Amino acid sequence: IYLVFRIIYIEGQFTFTADQPQMHCATFFIGESDKFISIDFDFVNIDCQAGDFLKVFDGWILKGEKFPSSLDHPLPTSERYRDVCEAGASLTTIRSSQNVAMIFFRIQDAGNGFTLTIKQQPNLFPCNIISQTPRGRFTMIVPHQHRNCSFSIIYPTLIKISDLSLGHLKGFHLKKPTAGCRGTGDFMELLGGNGLDPSKMLPLADLCHSFSGPAQMKIGCDNTVLRLVSSGKHINQVTFEYYQLDQYEQENNSLNEFCLSSI
Repeated sequence: IYLVFRIIYIEGQFTFTADQPQMHCATFFIGESDKFISIDFDFVNIDCQAGDFLKVFDGWILKGEKFPSSLDHPLPTSERYRDVCEAGASLTTIRSSQNVAMIFFRIQDAGNGFTLTIKQQPNLFPCNIISQTPRGRFTMIVPHQHRNCSFSIIYPTLIKISDLSLGHLKGFHLKKPTAGCRGTGDFMELLGGNGLDPSKMLPLADLCHSFSGPAQMKIGCDNTVLRLVSSGKHINQVTFEYYQLDQYEQENNSLNEFCLSSI
């Protein structure tokens, strides 16, 4: 539980100095969809021996839920944490694996604190993204990699899929599976829920076939995730656009609106 937290959307140098004991604090960083985040530790003045800490998490974690989920991140959960008190002077720069990262810290003595510089670096093949804006258009590509990539929209949304390519071979189309999309190895799914972790959300739709849209769905959940599951045998990609539903649209589109609570 974080008693003090904030989200930072911009690059620059940030200084935090405690004016009183700060016991449960977090800062969430989010960059553009096609960027990594790098965190440079310019100055750290905390008392690790007295119980202060400053930790970086590769992704976001909130109310016990993680993004990206443990199933989708390239590192095990234990390696996604970096502890300044344990690393000491050797910890200078950390780069995230996606467009979000966070720090959480405890500082007990007034006057102690730290200074960080936040930068963005290009990501040629963005994977596992939280949208920085309530509307936009994006193409997610997974190039011959055995990994899962999620695009998270943390608003009730209308999502329109204009193109889906599963198996980038000329004239090749996946046959209709007999055991659902999961039997194909390459598919796209839409998930909905009220938490942060895609692995704890419920599926709204699976798409197993390449197609050129449009296909759309209104989803009234706190979080909507479009997720590409890739076997690594093909180049998979999906192009979609989305915009935030207003309150009227949420209340008057019950036949097209879905929201399933997290498990």
